[in-house]
Amino acid sequence: MTSSADEAQRLRDLARLRRVRDRIDREYAQPLDVEALARGANMSAGHLSREFKRAYGESPYSYLMTRRIERAMMLLRRGDLSVTEVCFAVGCQSLGTFSTRFTELVGVPPSTYRARSAATAPEMPSCITKQVTRPIRKREAPAGEAQLA
Repeated sequence: MTSSADEAQRLRDLARLRRVRDRIDREYAQPLDVEALARGANMSAGHLSREFKRAYGESPYSYLMTRRIERAMMLLRRGDLSVTEVCFAVGCQSLGTFSTRFTELVGVPPSTYRARSAATAPEMPSCITKQVTRPIRKREAPAGEAQLA
């Protein structure tokens, strides 16, 4: 049985987790790590990671990388920045890690995505493009399908 004290603590934890998620959404381009996020939420890193994954279905780091890749997709669709410039603009420190993660989530390398998007960008309003091209984890993607074909 759950006591009222346990329930109150769970609700406080959920409120802190929402603040962590909001901070990631706001500060995705800043250097963020789980320890810093946990300190800001007055939680241990392990507790934050477990509870965040339980509440949102992915770890804080995965959520952060997904936000960075979403922003990168938008910048690449614009076409005025190189892949390297986009990598650093979204807060990634390594072009190799950025390219690998981008390819895992989107299904194509950033340079390919940029080239394909440049050809299709004028056909679709940006609000629709963002919705349609939202990155999904490779394990969640249908086998054999790329995000942008």
